[in-house]
Amino acid sequence: MTLSRKMKLSALTLLCANLLASQVPVLAQEANNQEASSQERTTVGQYSLAFDNAAWQYDELNDIYWQVGVVYVANPASLDYETLGIYVPGAYLEASANGDGTYTASVKSDAQVGQFTAATAPYVLPVNTPGYNASQAPSWLADGIASYTQAGMIYLQPGIRGRDNTTDSQGQEVVGGAPWGVTDLKAAIRYVRYNKDVLPGDTDKIVSFGHSGGGAQSAILGASGDSTLYNPYLEALGAAMKDKEGNPISDAPYGTMTWSPITSLDYADAAYEWNLGQFADSNTRAEGTFTQALSQDLAKEYANYINQLGLKHEGQALTLAESSEGIYTQGSYATYLEGVVNQSLNNFLADTSFPYTSDGAGLGGSTESVTYETAQAYIDSLNAEAQWVTYDAATNTAKISSLADFAKYVKTASKSVPAFDALDRSLAENAVFGVAEANELHFDQLVAPLLQNNQAKYESLTDWNSQYVTDFESDLAKTDSLGKTIAERQDLYNPMFYLTSAYSGYQTSKPAPHWRIRSGLSQGDTALTVETNLALALENQANGAVKSVDFATVWGQGNTTAERTGHASANFIQWVQEIVAQDAN
Repeated sequence: MTLSRKMKLSALTLLCANLLASQVPVLAQEANNQEASSQERTTVGQYSLAFDNAAWQYDELNDIYWQVGVVYVANPASLDYETLGIYVPGAYLEASANGDGTYTASVKSDAQVGQFTAATAPYVLPVNTPGYNASQAPSWLADGIASYTQAGMIYLQPGIRGRDNTTDSQGQEVVGGAPWGVTDLKAAIRYVRYNKDVLPGDTDKIVSFGHSGGGAQSAILGASGDSTLYNPYLEALGAAMKDKEGNPISDAPYGTMTWSPITSLDYADAAYEWNLGQFADSNTRAEGTFTQALSQDLAKEYANYINQLGLKHEGQALTLAESSEGIYTQGSYATYLEGVVNQSLNNFLADTSFPYTSDGAGLGGSTESVTYETAQAYIDSLNAEAQWVTYDAATNTAKISSLADFAKYVKTASKSVPAFDALDRSLAENAVFGVAEANELHFDQLVAPLLQNNQAKYESLTDWNSQYVTDFESDLAKTDSLGKTIAERQDLYNPMFYLTSAYSGYQTSKPAPHWRIRSGLSQGDTALTVETNLALALENQANGAVKSVDFATVWGQGNTTAERTGHASANFIQWVQEIVAQDAN
């Protein structure tokens, strides 16, 4: 990350007077030594949960008051992660210098920046965890934050643990994996709400945003608000569970932005084979391989899943039926998904001025830049191998022939079988469900019985190894430090668990009322069904908990912060402004 000014810490606020020097994280090593302010403990644990308003720093160039190194739980697993940075528009605080480079500040509730005041400003919370990686706590003021504060928003950036077990800067072993990343996010939200009486802004209006694995965890956070299943993990950290009056604190965000989320890992392998893999015939899907047979079996399992999921659109049940061109690629669900693809293509034609030069994911996942003089020339390129897109030049609209052709020519399978739970445990998602003694584990509860029940079929094909059966069985039996199984942890990390009646977690959480979902349609990283099912499940909320769902796929883009037009950050800021204004009217 490029820094606007390498604004090193002049002080790291220590929230406990008896903190041992060895416990200070690396980010504090750049700070001037300063005696910690003495505060009354507000929870049992190593750190106080009281926010220190005497430790602000000020960036005159961008007019931002900021703090980093704020410990947001009483018993952090690591100060590399469980601290946060908070960045506030300068107008919102009345500050006086302490004489050591820091400031003591109070809120000017009537101060205004843009459409917000110091009392109404929303918080934006980035989830910077591609591939479910960790996001270390910030140690300075970085580029990009000013665009949010200049719009009157408060930028809240917590460090969070990632998929891997690791050793932190103090030589301490830190256990990663689900559900610790989202647990950390929830704890940070709870900390801010615990301190709502001394912080600027509307702490009820916290909006998360992230891309890919970060988009996944943003979606999980948005779907799982106040789920009691997270309580044992939150309590282990000493998160704020009750406010200063003894009332329960919510960890539900107000809004959720997710770009290209890679989530719903319980059926991710099956979804991938149904949407992409069954139409591929090379590498691990080549004729005669056991993984080709596994691909076909997973595709069938996904069809069964869809038929049990209970998704609807405009009152119509979305299901799959047997078909001749692929495994269960007919039925109302397939028709709906074709409509999503057609809408994406027609949005592209409406948004694009020709000549057009592609700069995202191209045909078959290609990233080669190509210039097309006209819309017809672009359509002709889609049909170069076979006629599968029809185009009406008079209306500038197009239509695909089938999902099978779309998968063959645009959204091609780029991953092996299984796409997320690798047979050799080598993928990022394998680490998501690791435990202290094993960083990577198998987690797919569909693959395991398929391997067990189909041994006779698979062993007659190439590349079969009976050890796969034992490996899956052994891994799925493992539990984490709180005694939770992989199946239980998988539920915690699955937005659909909370959003559809097919799961026991349905209506046991408080989902975010506002959602914005964008995905690059050409990506081969995950199935199109992931973001589509998420949007449908949100739209199907019978209790009215979800107020708005802004969903679109973006033609010609891959696994990125995909947008039809404009810049992702600017579009996100505008959306936050819109949903807050909507609720204010």
